[in-house]
Amino acid sequence: MKKGRVIALLVFIVLVLGASGYTLNHLFQQEKQAEAEFRTEQPRVGDIVIKTVAAGSIQPRQEILIKPQISGIVRKVLVEAGDQVSAGEVIAEVTVVPDMGALSSAETRLQRARISFEDAQMSANRNRSLLEQGIIAAADYQVFDIALKQAQEEIYAAEDNLKIIQDGVAARSGRTSNTMIAATIDGMVLDVPVKKGNSVIEANNFNEGTTVAAVADMKDLVFFGKIDESEVEKLSVGMDIQLTIGAIEGLSIPASLEYISPKGLEEAGAIQFEIKAAVQLAEDQFLRAGYSANANVVLDERREVLVISESLVQYDGLSAFVDVQVADGVFERRDVELGLSDGITVELLSGVEEDAAIKVWNQPQYR
Repeated sequence: MKKGRVIALLVFIVLVLGASGYTLNHLFQQEKQAEAEFRTEQPRVGDIVIKTVAAGSIQPRQEILIKPQISGIVRKVLVEAGDQVSAGEVIAEVTVVPDMGALSSAETRLQRARISFEDAQMSANRNRSLLEQGIIAAADYQVFDIALKQAQEEIYAAEDNLKIIQDGVAARSGRTSNTMIAATIDGMVLDVPVKKGNSVIEANNFNEGTTVAAVADMKDLVFFGKIDESEVEKLSVGMDIQLTIGAIEGLSIPASLEYISPKGLEEAGAIQFEIKAAVQLAEDQFLRAGYSANANVVLDERREVLVISESLVQYDGLSAFVDVQVADGVFERRDVELGLSDGITVELLSGVEEDAAIKVWNQPQYR
C-alpha cells in the first residue's frame, strides 16, 4: 500500500516538473521571438529657420484729420469714406453762425469808417477848391487827399470784416477758404464723422476743433506691433519680415523693420516693446486700415544644410551622440557636433555621414 502511494507521488512530481519545463521553454521561445527592432532615419538636406511672431495691426503712416477754419453748421458733405481726394479739393461746406458780439463790433466799425470817410471827403473837397484858386500849395492839399484815400480803405476793410463774420467770405477777394473745407493731402477718405446740419467748431488754443474727415495715403502703410523682451535684442532695424493678415487667408506681404522702441511697457505681466515696419505693397495691391496682422520675423536661418530630427539625439552630460547602425540589429555610438535647432530639426555639423542609418531610439518595434 505504501509502495503504491510512493509510486503515485513520484509520478505526480515528474508530471509537475515536465509541465514546468515546457512552460519555461515556451516563454523563452516567445521572448526570443519578441526581440526588439528599431527604426532608423538618415540625415537629409533641409532648411532650419528660427522665427518669432509679433502681433499688431496695419495702419497708414499718417492719418490727417481735416478740421474747419471757422465755426458754423455743415451745409454740404461732398465725400464719403473710400473716396480718393486731392490736396485742395473741397470736401465739405460750412454756413457761418456769426457771434453776436463780434457782429455788433463789426457793424460799429463800418459805421465809424463811413463817418470818417464823409469827413475826409468834405475836407478834401474844400481844400481842392483852395488849390484851384492858388491859395494853397499842392503839397498842402496832398495831406487831405491821402486822408481821403485812407478813409476809403478803412471802409473796405470794415466791410470785409463784417462780411467774414456774417458769411465767412471776404467781400473784395471773393475767397471762400473759411467756409469751403478742403483736403490738405492726396489720399483716401477713411472716415467722415459729420453730416449735413451738424455744428462744427474751429480749432483754437482751448479746443481741438471738430474733425470733418480723416484722409490718409493708403500706399504708405506701416505695421505696428509688439514683441516680448526675451526676443527684442535679436531684432535689428532693416530686417526683412513677412506679414500675415488675419482677414485674408494665404496672403503674405513683405515688410522692412524700421523702428524698435527703446522703452518697454508692461502688459499682462510681461514687458513688451513696440516695433514698426514699412509695408511693401505691390503696385495694384490694397489693404484696409486697421487689419490685424502678425509679423513673422526671421531671427536666424540655415539653408540647404545637413539636418536630423531632434528625437534622434541623445545626451551624455554636455556631449551629444546618436546610435548608428553598423550591422543588422547592431548599433554604435557616434558623438556629433550640432548647429542651429528649431526644436524639431537640428543642423548636423559633423560626426556621421549623410548616408548613415541613425536609430530612432525611443520607438522600438517587436517581431
